[in-house]
This record gives sequence, structure tokens and C-alpha cells, in this order.
Amino acid sequence: MADRAPGAEQEQDAAQVCYVFAVGREDAPLQAAAEGLEGPTGAGVRAVYAAGLGALVSSVPAGLYDEEGLKAQLEDMERLEALARSHHAVVASAYEHTTVLPMRLATVYLDDSRVEAMLTGRKDEFAALLSRLEGQVEWGVKVYADPRGASAANPSEAPAAPAGGSGTSGGGSSPGRAYLQQRRKQRNTHRDTYRAAGAVAERAAALADGIATAKVSHRPQQGELASGPGENIVNDAYLVPAARSDDFRAAVGGLAEDVPGVRVELTGPWAPYSFATPPSAPRQPGGPGEPDADGE
Repeated sequence: MADRAPGAEQEQDAAQVCYVFAVGREDAPLQAAAEGLEGPTGAGVRAVYAAGLGALVSSVPAGLYDEEGLKAQLEDMERLEALARSHHAVVASAYEHTTVLPMRLATVYLDDSRVEAMLTGRKDEFAALLSRLEGQVEWGVKVYADPRGASAANPSEAPAAPAGGSGTSGGGSSPGRAYLQQRRKQRNTHRDTYRAAGAVAERAAALADGIATAKVSHRPQQGELASGPGENIVNDAYLVPAARSDDFRAAVGGLAEDVPGVRVELTGPWAPYSFATPPSAPRQPGGPGEPDADGE
């Protein structure tokens, strides 16, 4: 078996690549945004500049962010959550200083020169997006339908198991018939809850559209991604002028307060992740919101 060249293993372990969090204009606020922040592995955040733009980056071990390393991280829920928290913390902090385009989670380039080339090659697109997002924030609107919650608000809707026997008692309905009636009420509650949720969703969209400047509809969340009881039937993101955040919250937040089994969840304000690509344009490798194709 051949011996490894002296220092080769250490050099491999020490190899670094650039993790990119966001892109902004080359200015003092962007430089200030990088100060005091840490990347996902503890290295400091710095700005890489080219073509009047800057990218907020951090050096990370190449072995953790090559194809195999990224796959392992993205398949491990705890590591994925830690990476997402680190990514969002940098983007959120930067957005407090200046307008930035959030890059998609785990966007990696080989080195600073590749980052500079990316900025130069897409300067027109990035400049247009930054102008579009100036002074804007993202709000999320999720609508949930929860028939069980509606039944809990009206306990008489809950079906009781049929008791033994088939006769009537005291002229009342048979246990079997009473059970069927309760089941029918339950089905009606399920139907009515989803109808009510749909109506709330339509009302929310109408009010939100009157304030927001853009909207993106995401796939409803399921399983661990969904928060709280019920089924997520609407998962929309809105681009809202920051100055009108209070208006947006007041208009949409309380729509389901008096509707049993229906819940509206507002999230935000965030940096506008959902609007970091041009309207109706496909995501491009290496662009905002998309991992780089050659970043190993």
C-alpha cells in the first residue's frame, strides 16, 4: 500500500470554499453588515466585491461542502436545521443594514475569484433585482383548515360509538341511528370547515393584494414542516413595502379569529427570499436562490 504524501491529508482537510449568503450593492452598509457575523462553521463573514456589487461569504471546509458532504448535511435534519439557522441569521442581519438578495441555502463557490466572476456575469440582473426589492420585506400567509378544531368548538358534533342493542328506548332514536346522525354531522363539519377556510383564504388574498407589490404561491406544507393543527391549504408569500408592514398585519392577521376550525398564520417580516429571482424567470445555477453548479 502506497504511503500518502506528507501533509496531503492536512492540506485536504484545510481546503476551503466560499459559502455565499447574499448579494448586495458595493457600499458601506454591506461592509458593515459583514462585521461580527459568523458562517456555518464559525469562520467570519466577509464581503467579496466586483462590478459594483458585493457578496457576503464565509470560508467553509471543502470536505463538508462538496457533493458528498452537502448530501450528508441536507439529509441530517439536525445539521440541516443548524445550517438553515446560520444562513438565515446572516441574511436577516444583513437586511437590517441594506437591501440584499438572499441566496439559496448551501450556495457554494470554489473561491473568491469564482464569486467575483458570478457577480460580474450577472451584474445587470442583480442590479435590477436589488432595485425591485429596495424598501420591501417578505410576509408569509398560511391558511389552515382543522375540522377537529371546529368539532371541539361544538362538542355535539363529535360522533359517539353506537351502544349495543337495536331497539329504541323511550321512543328515542336507536343507538345506531344516532351514531349515523353524528357521523353525518361530522362530515358536514369537515365540508363546512374547508369551505370556510377557502373563503378566508380568498379574503386574505384580496386584502393582501391591495397592499403587496408581488405574490408567490408556494406548495402547502405538510408533516413536520406544517406548524400546529389542521391542514395547510394556502402557503403564500407577499412582497410588502416595509413602511406598510403594520397595515398588512392588521388587514390579514385576524381574519379567522371568529371562524371555528380555520387558522391564519402570518410570518415575517423577512428578507425577501421568495422574490430573489426575476418574475417569471427560471432559477439559474449560481444565481440568487440557487446553489452553484460547480461549487465543490
